[in-house]
Amino acid sequence: MGSNWQVQSDKMAFKPVTHVLFDMDGLLIDTEVIYTRTIETILEKYIGPTELSWDVKKKQMGKIAPDLAKLIIEEYKLPLQPAEYTAEARIIQENLFPHCDIMPGAERLIRHLKAHNIPFALATSSAAETFRMKTRYHKEFFQLFDHHVYGSSDPELKRGKPHPDIFIVAASRFPDKPAPENVLVFEDAPNGVKAATSAGMQVVMVPDPRMDEESRREATLSLKDLHEFKPEWFGLPPFDD
Repeated sequence: MGSNWQVQSDKMAFKPVTHVLFDMDGLLIDTEVIYTRTIETILEKYIGPTELSWDVKKKQMGKIAPDLAKLIIEEYKLPLQPAEYTAEARIIQENLFPHCDIMPGAERLIRHLKAHNIPFALATSSAAETFRMKTRYHKEFFQLFDHHVYGSSDPELKRGKPHPDIFIVAASRFPDKPAPENVLVFEDAPNGVKAATSAGMQVVMVPDPRMDEESRREATLSLKDLHEFKPEWFGLPPFDD
């Protein structure tokens, strides 16, 4: 998997990697707008029309389902238990998630890694059931991944992002079990970036354009979208086109 490409950008040098891990929501598929719509629908039911604040949205991104439910209940003082919130959210989402689109640049990057035999896997905070909803019309795309780890339903995972557990487990499931410094993570959320850096991995952040500079600071590299990524920066084969 190694290469002799010069691994650098105009601003900084990065360490070469051999394996790649991807978050999913807001990075590979456009589901964050659906999470916002779901939350606001539940808020309207219990406290009247309410816009989800950006501060709460930032905290919500990347969380596993139980932690997300607790966050919204506590922030808005909803008369619900986390399991009740999650059940209501799922009813709303099952009609919306199947129609999400793949994010710009995602398909090009994934197919490039596959063509060059670079091992890569999915590390999503979604449960397996929710993953199936979101990917109903993108099955072939997600079959390209070596394996999937579902943060909200994997029995090996007890803690969600920003804890590093999901990335440590996802890396350990590659047959050759790469060291953390040989793994590159792609994320869109501060919780995910913190999880990746805590796991000892480099992380490329592709954040919501509203994300402030402070929330991007921990990332190894922050990009506007996946089209901007150059694999050779991290010792991976450059794009053919």
